[in-house]
Amino acid sequence: MTAIQIPHDQLSKEALLGVIEEFITRESTDYGAIEVPLETKVRQVHQNLNSGKAILVFDGKTETCNIFHRDDPLLKELTP
Repeated sequence: MTAIQIPHDQLSKEALLGVIEEFITRESTDYGAIEVPLETKVRQVHQNLNSGKAILVFDGKTETCNIFHRDDPLLKELTP
């Protein structure tokens, strides 16, 4: 993976919201027992980014952004 961590607080509010919403709706299906509103999911992801539990990563090869849990094993593949 050719990717770098992007400090989420360096993005405009609009850009960050777009990344978060795209991340949430990427699967386009909610299989949970209780449907959770998009606004709630956005707030949860934003809280995880603010607390450091999640990080924003830009992959230069695919030119895409993704959000990972800080402990995700894929993050070990990030280039320094």
